[in-house]
Amino acid sequence: MNSNSVNQKLADLHAHRVATMKPEDLAYNINQRQWLVQHADRSKFIKPGDVVEPFTLPEVDGGEVSLTRLLTRGPTVLIFFRFAGCPACNLVLPNYRDHLHPGITAAGASLVAISPQVPQRLREIKERHHLGFPVASDTGNALGQKFGIVFTASAESQARVLAQGVNMPDIIGTGTWDLPMPAAIVIDRNRVVRFAAISPDWLVRAEADDILAAVAQSS
Repeated sequence: MNSNSVNQKLADLHAHRVATMKPEDLAYNINQRQWLVQHADRSKFIKPGDVVEPFTLPEVDGGEVSLTRLLTRGPTVLIFFRFAGCPACNLVLPNYRDHLHPGITAAGASLVAISPQVPQRLREIKERHHLGFPVASDTGNALGQKFGIVFTASAESQARVLAQGVNMPDIIGTGTWDLPMPAAIVIDRNRVVRFAAISPDWLVRAEADDILAAVAQSS
């Protein structure tokens, strides 16, 4: 794979886990990803041709992210990710910072990263990686639900995480186990979806080049 490939970085993360994780923890990690792939209801996924209703989300540094305002500039790319402490997300967003955001800006488009995590806890990932694009909080997963990309961790997963002393609803700040599947969505100036890559497996993401190609076709 190309050294700039986000999926290569995620494959490297998995290889590191294979080399370092306890076999039972590795098996659980793999099984959870497979479970999500098998149980995802793809009929609900947002798709090209769908029209997105205007929305406004709180941005982690204050202010708001308005789809209507973004589209006055040009096409808009929405990147859904899980939460600030997610290991895969901490590889993906810096990759998009370096290999997606410059091209988005050059095309006169906008890039927004979105997670349901509450703003005061979500801000850290923007600061940690010096992200030069908005990071917004999808309050109550409302937008993710409309896009059909929200999942709830299985009962087995919830019990295992809690047994490790991790309270995901508290970390996210929403009081629920609901999270978005990784997604990259390109919306043109008429609010029509031109590209939608949704991955139930959190170690698979849309490549920057594919997103940029969709933006070029949407301008």
